[in-house]
Amino acid sequence: MPMQAQLDRRAAVAALLKDRKDTLVVSGLGSPTYDLHSEGDHDGNFYLWGAMGGAALIGLGLAQAQPGKRVLALTGDGEQLMGLGGIATIGVARPKNLDIVVIDNQHFGETGMQASHTGRGVDLTAIATACGFAATGTVRTLEDVQRLAAEIAGPSDGPRLFVIKVLAENPPRSLPSRDAVFIKNRFRAHLGFAAA
Repeated sequence: MPMQAQLDRRAAVAALLKDRKDTLVVSGLGSPTYDLHSEGDHDGNFYLWGAMGGAALIGLGLAQAQPGKRVLALTGDGEQLMGLGGIATIGVARPKNLDIVVIDNQHFGETGMQASHTGRGVDLTAIATACGFAATGTVRTLEDVQRLAAEIAGPSDGPRLFVIKVLAENPPRSLPSRDAVFIKNRFRAHLGFAAA
């Protein structure tokens, strides 16, 4: 299937997070973490380094533990494909404060840019819709990303999942700390909890 996207991933993530306010962001393994960090390190960022397929479910747990805060799980198509069962679990749990945004280049960027399932017709938004998500959609332009940013800043009746189609490129890595204890304790402190 043709890519049908001309969107730069870093520009898309920058537009998505421009007015993030106090949104807590969980970023998935690899490129989503690099993209998030490239917009500036933040105490409300929880970077994943080895939990392939786990960003959305960690976002679910965080959304349930912090119902008064917006939670964004920023993930890639390869990672979300690995965590398809998580979409069903999130659909059943129905958190009103969780948004999942899939940065979809239709390739497995961390393992050599092989074509992913989304490049062969698998539609993550259709899967989320079938699992009862309150809203889903696919975004292909920067203007649509800006509208999406405004939408996810507002209230919802349940979880939402959006796919942003981006070019299949590997921009330079922007690497946050890989010290998991530091990331965990900084994030806990941001939420007002003691280090553990």
